[in-house]
Amino acid sequence: MSEEQPVRRRLLDGWMAIVARFGHVQTLVLLGLFYALLIGPAALVGTLARRDFLDKRGLGRGETAWRDADSAAPDLERAKLTT
Repeated sequence: MSEEQPVRRRLLDGWMAIVARFGHVQTLVLLGLFYALLIGPAALVGTLARRDFLDKRGLGRGETAWRDADSAAPDLERAKLTT
């Protein structure tokens, strides 16, 4: 039985090395499909619609990225508007 354990261990180590490569390839394929089917078309639509999701359009002209916070006092009517 002592001979059987090292053989099983070597087979397991070899199998794990093969499976790790398949997992790496599978991850790349899934992320590529995710980008190609979801992120890419959304970015293309945003670009064609001239949307500026990060609000960066004015930064090239030296404008500031600072935005004042909405610091109105919390009250019941305001809370109803946010839901």
